Amino acid sequence: MAIEERKIILPGGSTCPGCTGPIVHRLIYNTLGKNVIQFGGGGCGGGSPRDVPSYSLHHSGVATGATGIVKALEAQGRTDITVVALAGDGAASNTSFGKLSAAALRNDNMMFFTCDNEAYMNTGVQKSDLTPYNAWTRTTPLGKKTRKMDLPMIMAYHYVPYVATVTPAYHMDFVRKLRRAKEIEGFKYFHVLQPCPTGWRHDPAKAIELSRLAVQTKIWPLYEIDDGNFKVTYKPREFKPVSEYLGPQRRYSHLDDDAVEEIQKMQDEEWEHILSRDGKYIWG
Repeated sequence: MAIEERKIILPGGSTCPGCTGPIVHRLIYNTLGKNVIQFGGGGCGGGSPRDVPSYSLHHSGVATGATGIVKALEAQGRTDITVVALAGDGAASNTSFGKLSAAALRNDNMMFFTCDNEAYMNTGVQKSDLTPYNAWTRTTPLGKKTRKMDLPMIMAYHYVPYVATVTPAYHMDFVRKLRRAKEIEGFKYFHVLQPCPTGWRHDPAKAIELSRLAVQTKIWPLYEIDDGNFKVTYKPREFKPVSEYLGPQRRYSHLDDDAVEEIQKMQDEEWEHILSRDGKYIWG
């Protein structure tokens, strides 16, 4: 399942060393090609150059702006262009959630990507509703005391035709899902784990390793929901303890053994919930 390097993401990016954003964007555009219009929010990579038409508004306007492009293309009878909406976790789960929900309920013909680095990183590492339980941010210095919003399942119950979770470490799983979504008309939702060395406080060289460990420790299950049919797309043969994922991230350095064990239990239970849906039609 080879993909061509199309050189759509250009030199001169504005992201930090070790950021996984450019890798995610390369996977998206190398798979979808240049016949794309992008609409994004005020995320970290907003100033990075790319060889496709790209527009941007504040965090709260991502789905709205993308919808405007969709409607303009429909008015012109253009069905050959893919509209890509890129939002951070704060925009998707907080400031722009109402507009994301409305676009999904209208089944607007776009691919919406939540690039989830699990906090408002561009504005200084403030917590969002997608910040994990007990993670440090500058607004949760003792750890966030509420659990992470399950946004992919919330979007699935907007009855959109396609929902997928992905990570840059499992890039061919990502590419296959992109190709499937491109075949579908309507609203397609991707939830992308995007490690952030600055906010997660980890070694920049370990970003891809962490995105792999997230899957191997049950933190980030890989699945797709295609017209209501739920499928786990990768099942590790053996799981690793969550401590291997949490340990390299200094945002978890305040946790003791009991707190780590609590997270382990949460993820074990969540994985069982995921498996209980596997191979089933969830809208019935």
